[in-house]
Amino acid sequence: MKKTRLCNLLGIESPIIQGGMVWIANAELAAAVSEAGGLGLISPTAGMSRNGDQVDNLKGQIKTARSLTAKPFGVNLPMLHNPQIEDLIATAIDERVDVVVTAAGSPGLYTDRLKEAGIKVLHLVASVRHAQSAERRGVDGVIAEGCEAGGHNGLDELSTFVLIPQVVDSVSIPVIAAGGIADVRGVVAALALGADGAQMGTRFVVTHECIAHPNFKEAIIKANDNDTTITGRKFGPTRILKNELAYKILEMEAAGASVEELIDFIGSSRSRTGQFEGDLANGESYCGSIAGMIKEIKSASEVIRSIVDNYDTVLDSLR
Repeated sequence: MKKTRLCNLLGIESPIIQGGMVWIANAELAAAVSEAGGLGLISPTAGMSRNGDQVDNLKGQIKTARSLTAKPFGVNLPMLHNPQIEDLIATAIDERVDVVVTAAGSPGLYTDRLKEAGIKVLHLVASVRHAQSAERRGVDGVIAEGCEAGGHNGLDELSTFVLIPQVVDSVSIPVIAAGGIADVRGVVAALALGADGAQMGTRFVVTHECIAHPNFKEAIIKANDNDTTITGRKFGPTRILKNELAYKILEMEAAGASVEELIDFIGSSRSRTGQFEGDLANGESYCGSIAGMIKEIKSASEVIRSIVDNYDTVLDSLR
């Protein structure tokens, strides 16, 4: 498989990053991805109780990951509305993690501190403007995420296919494509669009190492191409599996509910309810529109090995 400058930047063998999914991007998954040659990411809330301490949980996750792999792995740190973000940044520095992915906030807030500590910084973006801003603020690379991705998306809802080449043409730093990628064909397409690598979230949910609830994994396996939807367009587009909650939110939005009414109805930790606790009627199940391609649970290493082993075959089919 082609080694890109992302591999050199992060010290990885294959240009594949595992998404840092809130509540379920655990140390075992991250370590398995890294051991297989990609870059695994840990979420500070992975497996944590609703009212747990993110810092303590992150320290435990990092310790577990280091017991399972000596290869590089990273930490995903969304910044917006996170009361512990300052302590989490300090923890990442103290623990000397290899990579930090920042999102949902200005990349200028912590990039300098992290880089001074020798940590590589990737920032999640959903537009050319945000990618350029991140580059000016010194990040090492950007993860450009299209609206096919599960979870929170950009307000403009640009698709991966149109977003990636425009971001690539606008910055000089490595670009990682995210959103709608689940197999080798998606990775090849991302590189053809000029990206230096690909990030996958939903595909890694349905792995043996991921702590996502079996109900959530089974729902993804049973999903068809049109079984996800975007809710929350008034305050933050979020792609989730269609369920009772999703239809209720869509109904409220169509009826003209205010942002305050929607936020009050959704409440907090709905994603934990669906993804970690397995209540698929009342929880938000963040899921990419690529779900219809995922038909079985695999190990993280099998997912990556399939991409690496079939990369040249896909390229040959284009010649």
